[in-house]
Amino acid sequence: MAKETLDQFLRATAWGSLLAAEQLARVVGESGTVEVAEAGFLCRNGEPVDAWFGVLDGFLKMIVTTPDGKTATFTGIPAGSWFGEGSLLKAEPRRYDVVALRAARVARIPRRTFEWLLNTSIPFNRYLLVQVNERLGQFIGMLEAQRLHDPDARVARCVAGLFNPLLYPGMGARIEVSQEEIGHLVGISRQRVNQALQALQQARLLRVEYGSIVIEDLDGLRRHGS
Repeated sequence: MAKETLDQFLRATAWGSLLAAEQLARVVGESGTVEVAEAGFLCRNGEPVDAWFGVLDGFLKMIVTTPDGKTATFTGIPAGSWFGEGSLLKAEPRRYDVVALRAARVARIPRRTFEWLLNTSIPFNRYLLVQVNERLGQFIGMLEAQRLHDPDARVARCVAGLFNPLLYPGMGARIEVSQEEIGHLVGISRQRVNQALQALQQARLLRVEYGSIVIEDLDGLRRHGS
């Protein structure tokens, strides 16, 4: 299957479809793509923030690393996702790393283009308000799961979180994600992820297939452990 072009990707986004033709043409003309190898860094903590990112292909994670090498994962970033708007709006150095769990191709919209859209497009501003609000809700939910729930519930919330239709549009009912990748996101071993997924499958909340997960009860996953 031919790879989706940057032009096709931008036209199909929730915000790109709201722009006037001349606005979209300018965005396409000023943007580009970045290839990130598996385990490679797209961006680093402490560096200047100069772009907004959207994932065409692949799977990344947003992490922080302490000086002694310990890491904590904020969220997974599957294909179709846009991220980094908060760092652009705050105009401060980046406060996290973005690492590819799987080789990725990422759209890169320069800061000047992002700021021009903010200044010229009301629909784009509305889209960003929804995006930032959904991201806040996602992080609050993750914090709750980490502090209050057992590993089964944490895996359930993690998988459900990857099916947010606003943050991760176009996911459908299936996601290609390995148990090791989920372990990186939740902060537990692959073996413990396997146990959790088997329990969730027995509860008929999802179905585990080779290299992927099929959702059978998304609301049930979101409520699991409550």
